[in-house]
Amino acid sequence: MKQDKELITAQALAKALDLSVETIWRYTRQNKIPFVELGSKQYRYQLTDVLLALTGSVQEKASEYITTPKVKLTYQDYLEIPDEPGYRFEILEGLLIKEPSPNVIHQRVSRRIQRIIEDYFWELDTEGEIFNAPLDVTFHDYTVVQPDVFYISGEQKMIVKDTRIDGAPTLVIEVMSPSTGRRDRLQKLRIYQNAQVQHYWLINPLEKTLECFSLRDGTYALVATGMDEDIVVHPDFPELSIVLKALW
Repeated sequence: MKQDKELITAQALAKALDLSVETIWRYTRQNKIPFVELGSKQYRYQLTDVLLALTGSVQEKASEYITTPKVKLTYQDYLEIPDEPGYRFEILEGLLIKEPSPNVIHQRVSRRIQRIIEDYFWELDTEGEIFNAPLDVTFHDYTVVQPDVFYISGEQKMIVKDTRIDGAPTLVIEVMSPSTGRRDRLQKLRIYQNAQVQHYWLINPLEKTLECFSLRDGTYALVATGMDEDIVVHPDFPELSIVLKALW
């Protein structure tokens, strides 16, 4: 691990420490690690100083809801899973994921971000559509996801089927929870990137953060981010300003 006095971003620090960005921001807000503030809520870190401040390693809670089958499950297998009140299911690269139903804060934030992007895309793309969970989105035969909110452009009508979306939406938004955060940030990010979902947003209601990733040469790049009461301006969507205070 490189250790020097260069100022680095929260994303770079998280990668160096093998932690999530949410953990870095939480430590920052709790003053558990040293930081340099450049302007309003623009934070930078020195890796060696952070390492000295951390007295022990931090292990993030792993999900308890993943089951690993002997063979990769398919969309047809997914259709045969019986409903179970209080849970929802996805298949990620052939693996069955069983998650508790979303809580109140999750649904509140999901509804509010949906309203914001509905208002925006209604003016920009009148033939496009905004959908929310539960609605299946399939990538090939081994991945079935139910994004919290997603946008299908008017040019993508062919992927809208009677019972599912079969292909990559233009924009996918996942509202993170303690049990899904690591998977949303790692496995789902990779899945959406490989499926060529142009835009992927991560919202963490507990940490009050928004991160916007966009494909750049086939790889996701963080193009906009904010926390607390920031106003996030996305470079790829003219005149779209997201007042984070309105989400919480």
